[in-house]
Amino acid sequence: MRLFVFIASLAVLVTVVSAWTKEDHEIFDLVGALEGAEGKGTTFYSWLDIPSSASLSQINKAYRKKSIQLHPDKNPGVKGIHDRFARLGVIATILRDTEGRKRYDFFYKNGVPKWRGTGYYYARFRPGLGTVFVFLTFLTSGLQYLVQRLNYTRDLAKIEQTIRDARLAAWGQKMEPLQGKRKVKVNLGGGARVDDEGNYVNGRTIDMVVDGDQVYIFDPSGDHHLLDTGSAVRPAISRTWFIVLVSSLFQKITGRKDEDIDKEDDKDAIETDDASDSPASGSVTPSGASEAESKHDLKAGRAAVAMAGGRRRKAVRKR
Repeated sequence: MRLFVFIASLAVLVTVVSAWTKEDHEIFDLVGALEGAEGKGTTFYSWLDIPSSASLSQINKAYRKKSIQLHPDKNPGVKGIHDRFARLGVIATILRDTEGRKRYDFFYKNGVPKWRGTGYYYARFRPGLGTVFVFLTFLTSGLQYLVQRLNYTRDLAKIEQTIRDARLAAWGQKMEPLQGKRKVKVNLGGGARVDDEGNYVNGRTIDMVVDGDQVYIFDPSGDHHLLDTGSAVRPAISRTWFIVLVSSLFQKITGRKDEDIDKEDDKDAIETDDASDSPASGSVTPSGASEAESKHDLKAGRAAVAMAGGRRRKAVRKR
């Protein structure tokens, strides 16, 4: 019910915002500019010094009087006088027009809305491509993080329920811990089916082992995997798409540099080996050593350097 009320209210708000016309936006701008120049709370009527019920003749008379006061020729060198004089003409035009005055009177009585629609603000501020990109990046990353948190909450509840069901199957209704390991089947939900042994079971089941307070998932290979609340993947900003993208690009760039270093090291190692095999080096290769054995010794040396934390990591890098 609350969701329906929220959607209905949002639909009404969108309808009202979309109903604001270009003329309304012009009035919004004039009201803001007038208050900024003449003081907070200044209205079209108070600025012309006439009542809100003034007739057309009163408006014209007040306009002529105000235009004489604000004419740029009578106020040479006054800062902002041209803008004020031009604003006076626009305001007088609105009040002289029946439809324009009607629209202004509506906002005069009800107040100018604080939120005037995305189109209004976009047309006046026009954010650049970089600003739009940053906004969308924060928005999509925030939504992705929210989805991660929702998934984490769901997975955490599922894990806690599974652990509870496993202990219930192993310990019974009293939930008193028993000594020793107990293998049980836990129902994970789903439709009824027949298991591998031909038994009728309700929903999808999984083999589990309860050993004291610890609950394990029993793998068909015989391995046991501990199941606890730490198994759920926690939400992290580092796993949002933009951070992952930047991290991936950084790893690719640094990975290429590492490959270049590895190639240079390999080249130096081969040259060193070739030099050591030459008569001038003072070392002699055993006559019984084959080329394959020499390569094997070279690879073993590289692996030893990598295990020791040296620069040659190519031998242990997994692609």
